[in-house]
Amino acid sequence: MTIKEIFETMDYGTAPESAKEAEAWLDRHDRAFGLFIGGSWTKPNETFATKNPATGEELAQVTQAGGDDVDAAVRAARKAQPGWAKLSGHARARVLYAIARLIQKHSRLFSVLETMDNGKPIRESRDIDIPLVARHFYYHAGMAQLQDRELADREALGVAGQIIPWNFPLLMLAWKVAPAIAMGNTVVLKPAEYTSLTALLFAEICDEAGVPPGVVNIVTGDGEVGSAITAHEGIDKIAFTGSTEVGRIIRKATAGTGKSLTLELGGKSPYIVFDDADIDSAIEGLVDAIWFNQGQVCCAGSRLLVHEPIADVFYDKLKARMDKLRVGDPLDKSIDVGALVDPVQLDTVSSMVASGGGEGEVYQSPAKLPNAGCYYPPTLITGMHPAARLMQEEIFGPVLVSTTFRTPDEAVALANDTRYGLAATLWSENLNLALDVAPKLAAGVVWVNGTNMFDAAAGFGGVRESGFGREGGWEGLLAYTKPKVKETALKPTAAHPTPNNAKVDALDRTAKLYVGGKQARPDGGYSAPVWSKAGKLLGHASLANRKDVRNAVEAAAGAASWSKTTGHLRAQILYYLGENLSARSDEFASRINDLTGGRSGAKEVDLSIDRLFTYAAWADKYDSAAKPVPMRGVALAMNEPVGVIGAFCPDEHPLLGFISLVAPAIAMGNRVVAVASEPYPLAATDFYQVLETSDVPGGVVNILTGSHTELAPTLAGHLNVDAVWAHSGADISSLVEYESAGNLKRTWVNNAKTLDWTGPDGEGREFLAQSTEVKTVWVPYGE
Repeated sequence: MTIKEIFETMDYGTAPESAKEAEAWLDRHDRAFGLFIGGSWTKPNETFATKNPATGEELAQVTQAGGDDVDAAVRAARKAQPGWAKLSGHARARVLYAIARLIQKHSRLFSVLETMDNGKPIRESRDIDIPLVARHFYYHAGMAQLQDRELADREALGVAGQIIPWNFPLLMLAWKVAPAIAMGNTVVLKPAEYTSLTALLFAEICDEAGVPPGVVNIVTGDGEVGSAITAHEGIDKIAFTGSTEVGRIIRKATAGTGKSLTLELGGKSPYIVFDDADIDSAIEGLVDAIWFNQGQVCCAGSRLLVHEPIADVFYDKLKARMDKLRVGDPLDKSIDVGALVDPVQLDTVSSMVASGGGEGEVYQSPAKLPNAGCYYPPTLITGMHPAARLMQEEIFGPVLVSTTFRTPDEAVALANDTRYGLAATLWSENLNLALDVAPKLAAGVVWVNGTNMFDAAAGFGGVRESGFGREGGWEGLLAYTKPKVKETALKPTAAHPTPNNAKVDALDRTAKLYVGGKQARPDGGYSAPVWSKAGKLLGHASLANRKDVRNAVEAAAGAASWSKTTGHLRAQILYYLGENLSARSDEFASRINDLTGGRSGAKEVDLSIDRLFTYAAWADKYDSAAKPVPMRGVALAMNEPVGVIGAFCPDEHPLLGFISLVAPAIAMGNRVVAVASEPYPLAATDFYQVLETSDVPGGVVNILTGSHTELAPTLAGHLNVDAVWAHSGADISSLVEYESAGNLKRTWVNNAKTLDWTGPDGEGREFLAQSTEVKTVWVPYGE
């Protein structure tokens, strides 16, 4: 037998990891756990079993929390939060550093316990999950240290309710707890029902690390506990990682409550292989992309798109690699694929393949599965058409579906043919091609010639129905802080009433809508008079309806090329807008004075010109960043436009409020459907004459007038709108947030409060952050 034959035929020996220490830890607790509230443990009450998915054996009994328990945890967090936030950043940094060190000291125990509770191979929990957990606490210890100087204009939100999934139990805890407490928040965290044990071990080390009582509270149980956290009035922020369906429920449940919300949801991530790729490397990457953690990964590369010229060779090599995968006891260090988390998940995966696999050709690994436990073989389904059920729905198991493409444009179209937008992978030795395709992919994270690269310094999160918000990096801190701005209660601004003795000029003037770069009559054919305080008829404003919203959104979507323009070009146009507004400043000032009945028109015009110049300046200066990740490569955090933004403008400053929302949005490359001040709409409709003379492409800015309350459901619910900003004088925040759940678009609402639009709070980085999505593009380098 030759050396080559020996290597090709040799079998791996077993390399079992001892569970002795983990079993001893469970025994020390009599295998029954209470809740961790206010720095103390409750006695186990009503409990449920948590089981080892690899064997079906019970590991422990875990308490099912109730509403009173959630109340107690929130009270403890609320009591602790002011004192925790008042500590210096350095004092909090010391605590996070202590947590990181203790995680490292207990890393083996955490790893084994995670594998026993979750079913993932010990190599993954030992070499990936737990080191990343420690990294997140180290990194955010540094963020706490820098907060007082680098984030002096932001402050903690308060109490954060955090709900995490079962696929990365401790890592998801770290992603959420570390930034939250670093910034001065306190937390009430609910681990997944299936996998609570490492969260409970983490609670133990919080005591040892000197975490003050009430800063970290952990309540276990089923989805009812998550619902109680979501609905609790004492919580200021909800962070959820889980399914898109549950995320949509949470979005509706929190609408109008004033709670900050971030959602990291499902995915159906494309894995694109071009014909010039290093095929063997791409296949090894694919093994990691889809069979890592048994495919139970929200960003799993579950849709394989292969360049047609290499498809046959690629599939043959992939099947040969699948034949070598070892499935079995996850505590065996030679195992590649462990157990699914629970029989329910196993049944879900099995039934989806049974019902949808017939739309393609199914190939399964011949690996021998253990007789007991929740095991499913690595599976490949080729020849799928793009609309096939399994090409569109998240399977969340070790199942890869595939189709082919012929051109890069087709690859992009297929990749984006999904409601999700979490991650994407592409393989090509042509870096020019890779960096051309990456920005075109609808995803929050793109990996080039690699996959599943994560780090605390690099933001992670999705777009579309994969949710919103980022975890990690400076951008992740936006989810746990808010600007230090002065807000006052919203006082509705009423239009001037119809006078008893009207003053009407001979010539009628009805302001049309502005859609697609053209003045447009309202679909309904209705308009309303606009009176001055002195009883003079200033004109009529069109009353837009749902069809006008549809037309404006369609025009905005059609102006997508604006997002591809350079910041320099956008800056020139914004400067030009300011120049042309300046030339007509007296006219606009007079109009504002007539509309409002005040004398501040000239000041408002000057501020509007200044604000246009501000965002012209920012258009090519809102920097992206290369993140310092621990690898031979770079993680590029690219600021991209959100897309189509619907904006309800403030009432009290008819021109300045309009400019303050439209200017940052278009400066960052977005297109806008702006609903003008409801009582004073004519300042915004006058401005379309400035737009027409300032080289603003049609569809970039669209202006509607009419009732904010009537237009809000249609604009917020429109599936081609990517974000809605509600700074209206009408209290429409709840309506906007609720209706946005359809496609889980981003929202920015005022919650019946208003900013000082004339001061520094009416502009700045918060507006730029709301105008952009951060896409993290990972590019390894070196041979």
